[in-house]
Amino acid sequence: MRTTIASIEAEYLRYKGLAEGTFDQLDDHQLAMRAGENSNSIATIVWHVSGNLSSRFSDFLTSDGEKPWRHRDEEFNAREVTREQLLAKWNAGWQVLFDTLATLVDDDLGRTVVIRGQTLPVVDALHRSLAHVASHVGQIQFWGKVMKGATWNYLSIAPGGSAAYNANPTKEKPPAPRA
Repeated sequence: MRTTIASIEAEYLRYKGLAEGTFDQLDDHQLAMRAGENSNSIATIVWHVSGNLSSRFSDFLTSDGEKPWRHRDEEFNAREVTREQLLAKWNAGWQVLFDTLATLVDDDLGRTVVIRGQTLPVVDALHRSLAHVASHVGQIQFWGKVMKGATWNYLSIAPGGSAAYNANPTKEKPPAPRA
């Protein structure tokens, strides 16, 4: 049975789609813009999320989720990238996640995994990862909205649009996966 795993997978897809809806509204230059010297660009956040997903979900059930080949600190370097490079990096991390989720069933939720030497139940590791991704997607959306200002296309219910949305809810299911 995959009821809980499918639910978690659907939430990952929803957040992936929200970030991609932000990418779609920005030009290449905006994807690399930072609010200040100590802030992260969307490209930097993408590098971090992809690195995290790749590390955590490669050999998920059999090796520590913090892989020796991951260079986490480098993920936070300022970078200029093309949209194609950004999407390739983004999708690489997500592919590792979704390939792993496809192998899991609800009975696996009680198994344990190790992250940075700490043993966690699979269910906790999945929720922790989902919350991590959601926080960074929120950053991506916030920064995209700041850059777009009045031309921002809301990816959820726009201010003042609750009644109309509730009459025809269209964003309750995750979008179909993008390649």
